[in-house]
Amino acid sequence: MKLSDFDYILPKELIAQYPLKKRDSCRLMVLDRKKQAIEHKEFGDLIKYPQKNDLFILNDTKVLPCRLKGRRPTGGKAEMLLLKQKKEFIFDALIKPSRIKIGERIKFSGGTVCGVISAKNEVTFKDIRPETVYGVGVMPLPPYIKRDAEQLDADYYQTVYAKNNGAVAAPTAGLHFTKELIRDMREAGVKFSAVTLHVGHGTFKPVKIDDITKHRMEPEAFNIPDSAGEALVQARKNHARIFAVGTTSLRALESYARGNILVETDLFIYPGYKFIAVNCLLTNFHLPRTTLFMLVCAFAGTDFIKKAYAEAVDRKYRFYSYGDAMLIV
Repeated sequence: MKLSDFDYILPKELIAQYPLKKRDSCRLMVLDRKKQAIEHKEFGDLIKYPQKNDLFILNDTKVLPCRLKGRRPTGGKAEMLLLKQKKEFIFDALIKPSRIKIGERIKFSGGTVCGVISAKNEVTFKDIRPETVYGVGVMPLPPYIKRDAEQLDADYYQTVYAKNNGAVAAPTAGLHFTKELIRDMREAGVKFSAVTLHVGHGTFKPVKIDDITKHRMEPEAFNIPDSAGEALVQARKNHARIFAVGTTSLRALESYARGNILVETDLFIYPGYKFIAVNCLLTNFHLPRTTLFMLVCAFAGTDFIKKAYAEAVDRKYRFYSYGDAMLIV
């Protein structure tokens, strides 16, 4: 398998730059793997596909407003993406411009100051209270959204069930759910449970080698709580299907099913992978040549996915984080 096998052509105007005002009003492409059939629905129609006792697994990670913009001592602009808090008041960060030197102090609004303390892009803040550090940040929109984050993104680039702080990117398949849709699905007998996988910056890491099997994923922290484990056991007893909401939920479930009891996963799923935990997948449309696109190709077949993506382009679906959704059954 070569990297070029996972390419497709997408007109730039189909990359969604803003969310829809009503989360569940997006389009839903439904792929039936057995019939090799494609249907075009609206996201609200999702309720029609699961049966009673089928289980939806959500990723309840919460995106931090971790993109900070400040000023260098020279007056020049500086920007950083806080990846994670390591210990005490030290954070790993991605910093622009890259020529910022060790010892420089960067000032943000409200008097918040941080200093660059290592060549590994570690920074330290004078005040380490989360509400202070993240209080001067904005949502870390992905690079294909060609605008600065706005106030609306604080709501829309977050699932309605987000709970556990730690992500630097949203689990975008879940952005389409409303509390009302989840309530209606529960009333119809569909079960819901949640896992946590903190989406890292590596989700946007490009695959740079032609032989994709040599690519290595960056580890991401995840947790399968006892409640989710019990829900999975009960679903199997009921011979119910398990729907992963998003590639992040799927990777967490597959890691767990394969005996990963650690706190991080670097599971790389590409065609040839044998799925053992998940029956159905709800996802968005992904960038070409990415590990996410390779994952959906593994789940539904590369030829079928490429056919579906071509049809999505032809019908002018909205792509990527704020775009439309795909259900694979």
